[in-house]
Amino acid sequence: MSAAQRRYFSEITALIDKKVTVATTDGKSYSGTLVGVNPDNMNACLSEAKDEKGQTLNRVVLNGSIVAKILAIEKPFDLKSLADRLEKVFPTMVRLYEDKGFIWIMGKIKITEKGVEEGTGPAAERVHKVYTQFLSEMKA
Repeated sequence: MSAAQRRYFSEITALIDKKVTVATTDGKSYSGTLVGVNPDNMNACLSEAKDEKGQTLNRVVLNGSIVAKILAIEKPFDLKSLADRLEKVFPTMVRLYEDKGFIWIMGKIKITEKGVEEGTGPAAERVHKVYTQFLSEMKA
């Protein structure tokens, strides 16, 4: 797999659980939370969706052949920037797994866009502080 393909899959994966609008080739649009997408054929699944008429739909599954574009409504979490920030605090101990959506620190602390998911102790507390500061700067 080429670097461009890996980057493409990473970008698509970053949209999972985010608010998006999907425009179709027949002029329709659906807005909701992207809960699944197949990057190979662009089949997409939205939850809590609304169509262009405002009708609420629990789930919408769209065939990739009619997906014209997927528009991100909210800014994706910048995992790479967080990893760069953590690298300054924990030099050479940070591994970014962007395609999987997490950062691994010191081989024992796992952090995602939702916060510290694995690890305890002073190092995990420091990671949490960096994460909290990063979030507050993103919102500002």
